[in-house]
Amino acid sequence: MLKIAWNENFCHSLPQGHRFPMLKYQLLPQQLLHEGTITSINIFEPRLATENEVIAIHDQAYFRKLTTLQLNRNEVRASGFPLSKALVTRELYIIGGTKQAVDFALKYGVAGNIAGGTHHAFRDRAEGFCLLNDIAVASAYAKTYCGVKKILVIDLDVHQGNGTAKIFENDTSVFTFSMHGAKNYPLRKERSDLDIALPDGTGDAAYLKILGEYLPKLIEETEPDLIFYQAGVDVLATDKLGRLDLSLEGCRQRDKMVFRNAFINKIPIVFNMGGGYSEKLSIITEAHSNTFRVAQEIFY
Repeated sequence: MLKIAWNENFCHSLPQGHRFPMLKYQLLPQQLLHEGTITSINIFEPRLATENEVIAIHDQAYFRKLTTLQLNRNEVRASGFPLSKALVTRELYIIGGTKQAVDFALKYGVAGNIAGGTHHAFRDRAEGFCLLNDIAVASAYAKTYCGVKKILVIDLDVHQGNGTAKIFENDTSVFTFSMHGAKNYPLRKERSDLDIALPDGTGDAAYLKILGEYLPKLIEETEPDLIFYQAGVDVLATDKLGRLDLSLEGCRQRDKMVFRNAFINKIPIVFNMGGGYSEKLSIITEAHSNTFRVAQEIFY
C-alpha cells in the first residue's frame, strides 16, 4: 500500500507571499484522490518531530534559536522566509512525515511525503527555504531505529542538495548523489559523493541517458538498504527557477527510472516532492502527480 504524508500545515502555515507556488501541497492530494490514484486510506497525517529526533542531525543551539524565533536578521534572510512559529511547526511536521514514511517504505516498499525534501538546510543554519533537513533526520532515524545500514540519497531537484551533502560528507553509511543544473542555486556548491552538474538547456534525451548510465551502477556499488528520492519537478522547461529543458513526459520517465531501479533491486524507497515553480500551477500539480502515479504503477 502506498502511504503518503500530508498535513494542512504544509500549505497554510506559509507566509502569504509564498503561498501561491505552495498551493501544490493542497491541490496534489485532491487531484490524486479525485482521479482514483489513491484513496483516503493511503494518506496519513504525520506527527510532529521531537527535539531529540531533530538534534540527532542538527546542532542543538541552532534548533533552540530556531524554535524560540531567535535567529538574527542575516540568518532569517538566508532562510528565505520571514520566521514564525507556524513555519517552524510546518518543518517539524515535514520531518515527522518523512520519518514515518521510512517505516511505511520498509513495510510496503515505497512511501512518500507530499512536502519535504528540504535539502538546503545545514546542521547549524537555514538556507534556500529549508529550515531543517528532513531527509537527513529521517536517515538518522532509519539507521538508529530501523536496522538500516546503508542509505542512498538520489537528489534530482534542479538545485544541488548542498545541505544534505555537507551533513553527510564524512558519513560513509550515506551516499549522496545530486544531479542538478550547473548554473542553478546554490552559487557555492558543496561536494556530494557524486555530483553531476548539467548545462543549461539539458533536455529529455540527454538527461535520461545520463541518469540511465549512472543509476544502476550506483545502486550496484552502494548496495543501499534504503533510498531517499528528492523528486523536484523544477527540472521542467517551464520552471521559473530552473534552467533545464525537460518535458512533463521526460520528468515522468525520470521518476519511472528511479522507482523501477528501486523495485527490481527490492530496495525500499522514500520520496519527497522538492521544488516546482512553473508559472502554471496546473503544470506543477501534473508533474508531481506523475511521481505518485508512477510509484503506484510500479509497486502496486
